[in-house]
Amino acid sequence: MTVAPHTSGGRRPRLLQEASLLEAPELLLRSVRGLSSSRTLTWLACVPLALFGLGVFNLSAHAAELPELTAAFLANNLWVLIGAILVIFMNAGFAMVEAGLCRSKNAVNILAKNLIVFGVAVTAYWLVGYSLMYGNSIAGGWLFFNGLFFDPTVTADMVKEAKLVPSLDFLFQAAFAGTSATIVSGMVAERIKFTPFVLFSAIKCGIIYPIGAAWIWNSAGWLKQLGFIDFAGTTAVHQMGAWGGLVGAIILGPRIGKFVGGKPQAIPGHNLSIATLGALLLWVCWYGFNGASELAFNQNVPYICVTTTLSASAGGIAATIVSQLRSGKPDLSMTINGILAGLVSITAVCNDISMPASWIVGAIGGTLAVLSVSWVDSLKIDDPVGAWSVHGTCGLWGTLAVGVFSTKHGLFTGHGFGQIGLQLVGAFAIAAEAIVTGIIVWNLLAVMFDGIRVHEKEEITGLDISEHGMEAYPDFATTSH
Repeated sequence: MTVAPHTSGGRRPRLLQEASLLEAPELLLRSVRGLSSSRTLTWLACVPLALFGLGVFNLSAHAAELPELTAAFLANNLWVLIGAILVIFMNAGFAMVEAGLCRSKNAVNILAKNLIVFGVAVTAYWLVGYSLMYGNSIAGGWLFFNGLFFDPTVTADMVKEAKLVPSLDFLFQAAFAGTSATIVSGMVAERIKFTPFVLFSAIKCGIIYPIGAAWIWNSAGWLKQLGFIDFAGTTAVHQMGAWGGLVGAIILGPRIGKFVGGKPQAIPGHNLSIATLGALLLWVCWYGFNGASELAFNQNVPYICVTTTLSASAGGIAATIVSQLRSGKPDLSMTINGILAGLVSITAVCNDISMPASWIVGAIGGTLAVLSVSWVDSLKIDDPVGAWSVHGTCGLWGTLAVGVFSTKHGLFTGHGFGQIGLQLVGAFAIAAEAIVTGIIVWNLLAVMFDGIRVHEKEEITGLDISEHGMEAYPDFATTSH
């Protein structure tokens, strides 16, 4: 029988499970035989340095195989990198618009959703989504797959032909996937449980969005082969996101107090300053969304940015005028949504439309956004920030606008009704995919989490406290209604 030696000072060694976060790494290392030796630790410290050296050598070896980087290659990749950064920063714009148009007691929840959704989107899209979207066909033009993750190898042909490197292409496309999931957030705001929303975002960005978007943007996609056109994502991103959010909003039901006696009640947002700043951020970031969708820096990029600007301007003007005609005073929230409606409406055709037509597309979009809010209310569907009106109604309008105003395919430019028919087919296909998958996933999550809506008491208190245990404005008095 072996007797354990008495611990010096009468104090037994701390157990790993009792250690603090700062103490745990040291205890874990010392628990492994041989790691208590200073010599062993010295050699172990050399491992990161060795790996770094190996990485530099590998990178140098690859660089040596590539031809000299051309100006066109650098310009194209730099522009799309800037575009990707702008699209990623759209998350800040969406977060501020949504938080500002909702109540202060739910601000933390909204900010948390918009922040985590991009991390979730990138992870899911990196794991499987990119492969489902741009992989090889495994079921005609309906389903694609290349295995998990993606190959980041840069080839000589990419440099010679001034193409995007794979890592940058992934980053830009992942930013779009995140945008699609963010649209859902606004439609289910102020009453959804946090975890089910995060899981829905992961499934949407990893599976639902890539499969539908592949039909449009994969060169072998069936809608692409049919002749459907969606330059920068009016259908693939905005309309798909809106349909998934609409299903969630219907399943959740309206917020407490939204409909009284069958009539819709206004629930004002708590910070229109933040919402306005968010709209302006989105407007600026949209130049990356549309302009960088050219996937190169050429003479078309400035023109795309101008048509985008004109449409946004017209959308804001039209929404302001229509809201004043309807209520007697201009509604700032409608101006915000009118600008966003103009941006969504032009996205599918911004590269192939005249400047006057782009203004008309935006004006129609802004008008539809205002009218759509009342229509959604009449259906007893609660959409706290008007996300359906901006991304759903105007997503459909923008999809059809290709067949009406496109200089190469539009009805008003002498090309008949054929493209309008193709655009309708594409809009219906994306709506069907988003609705069917949305019904399945939302209901599955409802079973897993005993419903996806917070309890009535939690909703009245606010999701900041019930879901996160904190407040956005702890130094200010808040109301519970």
